[in-house]
Parts: sequence; C-alpha cells; structure tokens
Amino acid sequence: MDRITIKKIPGKILIVKPSSLGDVVHSLPFLNSFNSAFPNAEIHWIIAKGLEGLLENHPMVRKLWIINKDRWKNLKKIKDTASELAGISKELRHEDYDIAIDLQGLLRSGLLAYATRAPVRIGFKEAREGGNLFYTHKIRGGREIHAVDRYLKIAAALGCDTGDVNFPMPLIKESDRVKRLKENAGEYAVIAPGARWKTKRWHPERFGRLASMLDIKTIIIGSASDIEISKDIEARSEGKSLSAAGNTDIKELISIIRSARYVITNDSGPMHIAAALGIPVIAIFGPTNPARTGPYGSNHIIIMSDVSCAPCYKKTCKTVRCMDEISVERVYKEICGYLSL
Repeated sequence: MDRITIKKIPGKILIVKPSSLGDVVHSLPFLNSFNSAFPNAEIHWIIAKGLEGLLENHPMVRKLWIINKDRWKNLKKIKDTASELAGISKELRHEDYDIAIDLQGLLRSGLLAYATRAPVRIGFKEAREGGNLFYTHKIRGGREIHAVDRYLKIAAALGCDTGDVNFPMPLIKESDRVKRLKENAGEYAVIAPGARWKTKRWHPERFGRLASMLDIKTIIIGSASDIEISKDIEARSEGKSLSAAGNTDIKELISIIRSARYVITNDSGPMHIAAALGIPVIAIFGPTNPARTGPYGSNHIIIMSDVSCAPCYKKTCKTVRCMDEISVERVYKEICGYLSL
C-alpha cells in the first residue's frame, strides 16, 4: 500500500473535485475520513458551478471555490478561461495550503493543485491529460474498483482510518415547494430517468408503464434537459407520477430523495445521492460497469441484460441492446421481490 509521510499536521488543505454530481458524492467518504483524522484542519473544496448546493453549509468544508467548468471546455472562450484560471491561481497561492489533493485527475485539476504551491500535492498515478505531472506524491488508485474505494486509497495513504465508509450529506432545510410536492404524493418512490449519455437511458415509455404498475406514486426528478422525457413518463403513468424535473435545485433534489421509499434510476448522479442517503436503489445498467460506478453499498439491486458486448462504455450505439433487452416486467418483478411488495 502507498504511504505518504507528512512533516506536520495539516492546518489547511484543498480538495480539487469539481464534478460530476455522482463523483462528488463518491468523494464524501474521503472527506469524512480525512476530517476524522485531522479534525482541526481547515478544508476548502473546488467545485463546479451548478453543483455547489451539494456542499454549501457543509460542516466539514470551510470554503468553496466555484469554477465555471463548462466554460473552460469552450475553446471560443479560451481568453476568459485563461483569465479566470490566472485569477484563481493567484488567490489559491495566497491561501498557504499545507496539502492539495486532486481527486479529479485531469490537466486542469492538476494545474489547480499545482497553483496552490502546497508542499504536498497528491493525486493518482493514472491521472489523465498529464495531470499527474503536477503532484509531489502519486497514489495508484486503479481503474477496476469502485470510485469510492479509489478515493479512499489517498486517505489511507495519509494514515486515515477508512474502515467505516460514511457519506456525510449536509442537513438541508426543506423548501415549501418540496413540502407541497411530498404532501400531494403521499408515500412515494422516485424515478430518475436521466443520464449524461443517451446509451445509459432506459426508455421513458418503459418507466411510464412501470410507474403505472407500482403500488405507490412516483416523483420524477431530473434537470431541465429531462423535462420532456419526464412529461412523457408522467403521461404514461395513469396518474401515478408527478414530474419535478427541471423544477428543483440540488438541495431540493436531495430532500425529495431522502424521503423516498426507494429509487428507480439509470446510472446517474441521483442514483449516487440515494445510495449515500441509504435509500434502496433499483439501478438499470447498460454500457457501464456497476462494479466501478454502481450504487455503493449492499442495500441495492442492479438490473442488467445478458449481452456479450456490455459493458462497452460507448456514449453512442446503433442498437443499445444492453438497455433495450431489459423489460418492464423484469424490473417490476425485481422490485416486488426485493421490497416484498
């Protein structure tokens, strides 16, 4: 096992993990482990704009640095990106961090860690785009293990106790909008039909049919890009679904999931939030590998088709057999059997 010897107890550290939603959730056990080992350390976190709600007012995080990650990918705005990077780099140097930890493992995250000039800069040996050139210490994370366990390898290398895996989700005051939604739904399950890749999405028509068969109502969640498919599911549910897609921020999303009886989902960010909250997850997987990105823990079931080409990790596919061959009847049967409905 890799070991990192530090000369003094760190007083201030920076965690670089801007995205994605699921990956930030996967980082929370690392945060918990590190905070337990160094309770007096001041922890800062670099997060992508739009995801800050996941860590705002978190008792373990003193300061958030919010970056416009999506704009950084736009070559037409490279001048603005360079200006923003130069500005945040200057501010990071003034923070006088003892340790900078890059959990993202990309060129831009490596540059941000390097910009701190922290004497200890830690990242993964497998970091892409040359990100590992900017670390003083490199940990072998591995590609074929779950992301949670991969991040915890850095905590273990620093001497932190990683035996108990806990997801310290922030306490969130429930909004009036979410209260009304829950009152209208009564006891409910959650459907999360979205996913960043089209190949990871089960058909809306099947989600809708499944919702019509369940013994409780369902609340459909998602971003603004999921509004259309969520309305389709709602229309096919025979009055048993309520769509909240595009009408919630991250904090409201967490509040909805926290009170659900169970969550039916593709491989997506909400799936990881549910797992972190200890809510039973029924996860439908196609082109990705649940051993690496599935819901963490044992309180969940994974539904996959038996096709030889999966997992292929393709974002586009002509047939998407891995998802097409998962029937509504199978998912319903799995839910009934697992939850004794």
